Order: sequence, then C-alpha cells, then structure tokens
Amino acid sequence: MSGHSKWSTIKHKKAAKDAKKGRLFTKLIKEITVAARVGGGDINANPRLRTAVITARTNSMPGDNIERAIKKGTGELEGVSYEEIQYEGYGPGGAAILAQVLTDNKNRTVSEIRRLFAKHGGNLGETGCVAWMFDKRGVITVEKSQIDEDRLMGLVLEAGGEDVKDEGDLFEVVTQPEDFERVKETLDREKVALASAQITMVPKNTVTVDEKHVEQILKLTEELEDHDDVQNVSANFDIPSEYLEKAS
Repeated sequence: MSGHSKWSTIKHKKAAKDAKKGRLFTKLIKEITVAARVGGGDINANPRLRTAVITARTNSMPGDNIERAIKKGTGELEGVSYEEIQYEGYGPGGAAILAQVLTDNKNRTVSEIRRLFAKHGGNLGETGCVAWMFDKRGVITVEKSQIDEDRLMGLVLEAGGEDVKDEGDLFEVVTQPEDFERVKETLDREKVALASAQITMVPKNTVTVDEKHVEQILKLTEELEDHDDVQNVSANFDIPSEYLEKAS
C-alpha cells in the first residue's frame, strides 16, 4: 500500500459499520428486487441476481429476506418500482466519484446528490464525465489473518482471478466480472472467510488527495454512501496515511 490508504480499504471499514446498522440489508434488498425484475427470479439464469444473492449471503442476510425481495421483483409480492441511475462527478481535489443509485423518485434523488457534492466542495457532472476512468470488476476482500499471500495468490490465479493486492489490513482480490463467482466459490470451498465480495467499479488510476481536501472528500463519500438511494460509491482517490490519521 506504500503508506497510502486507498478508497477500497476505507470503504471496507465503513461497510462493516453499516452492516451493524442494518443499512446494508436495505440496499441489498433493493438490488435483489431490481435484479429479479430485470432478469427474472431464476438465480441460475440471471447472473445479476445470482451475484446479488451471493453478496447478501456473504453478509449473512436471512434466506426469507432474500426470497421476499426476489418475489417483489418478479411481481409475486407487491413492491416499489425503482429506477437505476449512475451519477458522476468530481470531489474536492479532483478525485472522480461514481454513485450508483436505485430510486423511486429521480427528481428528489438528483437534487439531493447534487446538494451533497456542492456541500463538500465537489460538483455533480454530466453522464460519462468520469465513468471512463473506471472498469467493472469483481472485488473480494480477505483479512490478512485468514490466509498468507502466496496461498491466496495461488488459489485466485488457479480459479481465473486477475490480481491480489496488498491493502494494509486486507488482501484485495480482483477478477473479471464473469470470473467473480468461480473465484469466490474457490475461496469458500477452501474455508477462507471473506470480508466482502461484490462486483463494482474499480479505478484505472488513483489521484492523491492533498491534506486540505482529505476531510472534505471523506465526508462527501461517507454521506453519499449513507444516502438511502445510493447502492454503491466508487472513487479514485488515494490518501497518505498520515493525512488520514489526522482526519480521523
């Protein structure tokens, strides 16, 4: 990690807190519902739904919750209709930010997202302004106490994974989206406990944020993550550890 704290590490720590608050379940239920609505309720025939259910199970969501969410998506149970939108913008210091949203009120949500960007020194941009800076990837994180790097690398590469990165307290496993399930299943079979597993947008390059913008960009991304309609936030910032310690 070279003395830096990347967004993936910060995000993992926040996700652990969100899971305790129950916020994560709400977001996962939305994703399962939409995935079932778009591609049907058969997990084997719907890759997006399969990924959403895998993520939910990884985060210990009860099976009844998953089943109800699927039935709401297929229309077997009454549910809310959500629209999928990706908002793009720049944070303070020039970092690129993507916010993937599921909303039942587009006008309300875009107004609130724009306000959050402006409040913390960023600006909401046009569609496509930063998306080109990211690639869609499967990302699995494993705490270092679970496995040594050489064994993890061997398992990941054998299963078709792309890379294993050292992210401080974590190893970050990166895969192509189509290889995500196979890599995850391999690690599950080997009894490697996963800290997180999802398909997300990964930055091609990172931007180091200077000290005066660290607190602002952390608050912006945290408030975006906390927004009820935001499913996932991706960012390309990199914060030197000493700045992060001061901010926290």
